[in-house]
Amino acid sequence: MHARSALFDLYGDHLRTRGDQAPVAAVVRLLAPVGIAAPAVRTAISRMVLQEWLEPVTLPSGRGYRATARAIQRLDEAAARIYHLGDRTWSGSWHLVLLDPIRSRAQRSRLRNELTWLGYAELGDGTWVSPWAPVELTDTLERAGASATTAVATDFDPPGRPVHAWDLSALGEEYSRWLDEVDGSLAALRSCDDEDEADFAARFHLVHEWRKFLFRDPWLPDELLPADWPGRAAAGRFAELAGSLEPGAARFVDRCLAGEATS
Repeated sequence: MHARSALFDLYGDHLRTRGDQAPVAAVVRLLAPVGIAAPAVRTAISRMVLQEWLEPVTLPSGRGYRATARAIQRLDEAAARIYHLGDRTWSGSWHLVLLDPIRSRAQRSRLRNELTWLGYAELGDGTWVSPWAPVELTDTLERAGASATTAVATDFDPPGRPVHAWDLSALGEEYSRWLDEVDGSLAALRSCDDEDEADFAARFHLVHEWRKFLFRDPWLPDELLPADWPGRAAAGRFAELAGSLEPGAARFVDRCLAGEATS
């Protein structure tokens, strides 16, 4: 687990409902149970400030860092997908993005990652498709220094062509493997005598591993997925486990933010 991604998980899953901020000392205490050392935490924080994901803030207990408006937008969008929040009723139409030529390979790579995060798949060279029209698209293109034409399509020939832009077979196998391994993985993490800390570490790893699906799963409308889609069972199991671990994890977070010693 990288320190930068751990910080995103911490701010998104725990600090988002606690003012989006925390003292540096508390952040270090919170990431220790998941194996992130203090020097790595501080280095990652500095980089995230430069990238405008975090901003310094003075708190009653000392120096701290707060999520920026840009970070909050990304964290909320991630949470909506992780916990299946909001209305996901599909209109039946497809959103197309036709990118203007981009000369820089690095720029193309960054934009590819961003569009994939938003749930798009490349239908053809420079043409991206999604069943949704994310509001973040305009900001994403602007940050990448890119321009594009967008369009809405309701009919394709062959009809299933957009769905085939994603490798659902491979993704389904990943969900099945996650289901087979998740209980054993969490059991192996519960070696701490402090039950709240153990719940925190287990939930942290659970959400961290589940969050990886956000980069691969476009969260297609249910009517476009196979009847036996393993992602449904995986989502149900994730929600069950996350809910059972949440009370203890929350107590541990509150203790760390209050400056209480942890075992």
